[in-house]
Amino acid sequence: MTVIATLAFVWGKAWPILAALLFFGLIIATHETGHFLTAKLFKVRVNEFSIGMGPTIWKRKKAETQYSLRLLPVGGYVAMEGEDEDSPVEGAFNSKPPWQRGIIILAGATVNILTGLILMAILLGTSDLVGTPAISQFKENASSQAQGLMEGDRILSVNNHVIRTEYDLSYYMARDKDGVMDFVVLRDGNKVPLKHIAFETKEVEGTQVVDYDFAIVGVPPTVGNVAKYAVLDSLSIVRIVVSSLWDLATGQFSMSDMAGPVGTVQAVADTASDAAKSGNMSRILLIMALIAINVGAFNLIPFPALDGGRFVFIMLEGILRRPISKEFQAAVNTVGMAMLFGLMILVTLSDVGKLFH
Repeated sequence: MTVIATLAFVWGKAWPILAALLFFGLIIATHETGHFLTAKLFKVRVNEFSIGMGPTIWKRKKAETQYSLRLLPVGGYVAMEGEDEDSPVEGAFNSKPPWQRGIIILAGATVNILTGLILMAILLGTSDLVGTPAISQFKENASSQAQGLMEGDRILSVNNHVIRTEYDLSYYMARDKDGVMDFVVLRDGNKVPLKHIAFETKEVEGTQVVDYDFAIVGVPPTVGNVAKYAVLDSLSIVRIVVSSLWDLATGQFSMSDMAGPVGTVQAVADTASDAAKSGNMSRILLIMALIAINVGAFNLIPFPALDGGRFVFIMLEGILRRPISKEFQAAVNTVGMAMLFGLMILVTLSDVGKLFH
């Protein structure tokens, strides 16, 4: 193999991973920018606005804020005066009313979800068809059709879970263990309950999965339905994130079903490579939207060390009309951070194992 051929081969393997890391850097940047802009809006003193972690590779100070770019694209932060301890300095975070601090804390995750929503709107607007949770046709000899489902049925619920989008439909059908489900459909303007609809299942990598025997209705994109389904699809993804974490906590999913940083980067890299080969950018837009919304939704969970957990302390302060002890908050957040790091290590080891497997 010539030097040029070797370099081309290495670049072909490396650029999708670099693209994935760049995308994660952008997700982090938008998250921290949400915190930063709302902090500035409420005149909070920001000591440093950093994208990335580790050694500083570029920095510049403007007014009271140092802007930094660090080597590792795995995080970032907005260091606000008085955020972790009380400060008498003018413009300190701790001196602001709870409602302002609450907005600042929630702004990062909110911007991530809005980024995902915009990406979803671009994806839907550039698609040939927008998917809906209605049945267009069945495969030959479809078991679900023989048991009562009909073409034109709009699926309203699966196993008592409300269905609003194609993502709801695919998730709650895939979540079923035995392939026997209860449906409620809208047919000719009437709600029709259908009990115990059995689907065939097949084994994929040692797991039994439902064999979908029908296709859904797609409608041409318009401004109205793109706006509608961009919002509904984004909300469905948030709902799925919360439901998936609950399933993990209750043992319905195992650690091997999760993807950590390594697995997610690999998935984005593989998708980027496939998109470049096929010229179809829809899959890369979809996975980017999914990750942006996932990051935002995960950060809103009321768990210590996450933005949602910090918001709970601010909300309690507003209700009790007295500040929560900084020492207590620090202790709780330290425990939460340790648990999150432990989870990250476990899923990273699982990711690496999958790569070698």
